[in-house]
Amino acid sequence: MDPNHYRFASRWELAAPPGDAWRVLEDVPRYPLWWPEVRSVRRTDDRRGVFTVRSLLPYVLVFGAEQVRRDPAAGVLEAALDGDLCGWSRWTVTPRPGGSLVLFEEDVRPGRPLMRRLALPARPAFTANHALMMRSGRRGLAAFLAGYAAGRADAAGPPAG
Repeated sequence: MDPNHYRFASRWELAAPPGDAWRVLEDVPRYPLWWPEVRSVRRTDDRRGVFTVRSLLPYVLVFGAEQVRRDPAAGVLEAALDGDLCGWSRWTVTPRPGGSLVLFEEDVRPGRPLMRRLALPARPAFTANHALMMRSGRRGLAAFLAGYAAGRADAAGPPAG
């Protein structure tokens, strides 16, 4: 086992329709509005941005993400990552009864030398930190989507009748 290789998968069951979840996940620069650990996203062009992320552990990760796949029909958004995290991440949004299932997958290695040196002793802390960040992201996205749906209903005006 390579202590510097991390593969994560998180499943988020959401009450929102898949189309709403897709639209919010596709709007990457707005992630800081609903995901507290994503401190900033700066677009560098139409396919690439730079993320600044900090969770519970006292370090900040800065990494680039370049869109490599955008497939609305399949519900897939995938990016290649470089910088403090190197590898890839992918969102897959599918329908489920009562809403949507959002799968987040990530296959990464730390790009920062100190994180690589601490890989073996700090792996449990790094893994726990990621789990906390993902739980917070799920809660934030669920709340944001509830407001998103309410905003769409408000924009449509009162029901006819």
